[in-house]
Amino acid sequence: MNALPGAFPQVQPAPLTDPFGRAITYLRVSVTDRCDFRCVYCMAEDMTFLPKKDVLSLEELDRLCSAFVTRGVRKLRLTGGEPLVRKNVMSLFRSLSRHLVSGALDELTLTTNGSQLARFAGELADAGVRRINVSIDTLDPAKFRAVTRWGDLAKVTEGIAAAQRAGIHVKVNAVALKGVNEGEIDELIRWTHGGGMDLTLIETMPLGDIGADRTDHYLPLSLVRRRLAETWTLEDIPFKTGGPARYVRVAETGGRLGFITPMTHNFCESCNRVRVTCTGTLFMCLGQEDAADLRAPLRASEGDELLHAAIEGAIARKPKGHDFVIDRAHNRPAVSRHMSVTGG
Repeated sequence: MNALPGAFPQVQPAPLTDPFGRAITYLRVSVTDRCDFRCVYCMAEDMTFLPKKDVLSLEELDRLCSAFVTRGVRKLRLTGGEPLVRKNVMSLFRSLSRHLVSGALDELTLTTNGSQLARFAGELADAGVRRINVSIDTLDPAKFRAVTRWGDLAKVTEGIAAAQRAGIHVKVNAVALKGVNEGEIDELIRWTHGGGMDLTLIETMPLGDIGADRTDHYLPLSLVRRRLAETWTLEDIPFKTGGPARYVRVAETGGRLGFITPMTHNFCESCNRVRVTCTGTLFMCLGQEDAADLRAPLRASEGDELLHAAIEGAIARKPKGHDFVIDRAHNRPAVSRHMSVTGG
């Protein structure tokens, strides 16, 4: 029996693999460049944000994320700026949750500063979010205000409590900052692990002009780990969340401690990630300027053929790794865009 004209089965697009054989299974998407904090290592205090016409609509973000899911992405993280300041962003979470229900997606999550968590924790849990990252660099309320410029620590901890009540596991991210919080890391371990949370330490990265010399704050995590080992028993474990952190178990607390070390020990050999900005720009590597415009093909057609072609072309150019440097001779940003633009 002959097939009817036009009745050919749709071919499922092939999973994404980069030139080095790494499967791309993790997508981080910035839903906004705006934030209600101005963290000193991330933004200048007087930021100019993007005009609305340049930013993808929530419907476009859904379509873009869904295209990646059809290409083998199993983990989707929404970031900012601060993702929860995007108007009506919960409709995007609710829509994307269909991929969790279908089994196409393993995890839908977000990175947040926690300022809006008390308001949205229940809705996030209802949308299938089971794990989130919250950024807290210090437990000193005055220092927290100074580091974030505008943040309220009590509001963030209230949001964390709301998330935990909703059944969401919280991991705290802390950027290690020389002269700011290097003496507080033991306290952060006790607080997070005592509250049933993981802690991940992150080296500051040379992204964007922040109006300051980065060498003043750069603290290598190799040094931090050596110091911690004088107090804690750190046991290497194979635990992975799909991201770049390497984890240890702290024997005294039973909790997990992660290290993200883009400067002292890059994690490029196992990189399974790409990032899309809120304007639809795809960055194949956080530490490289090469990028692909996905907004134009997204808006050029109601179908996704052009979008898939653009994604394929970009992944074919994914580099082997980045080459961040911070020292007195390299105190300018390695790339000009701010972390808030790239997406967490």
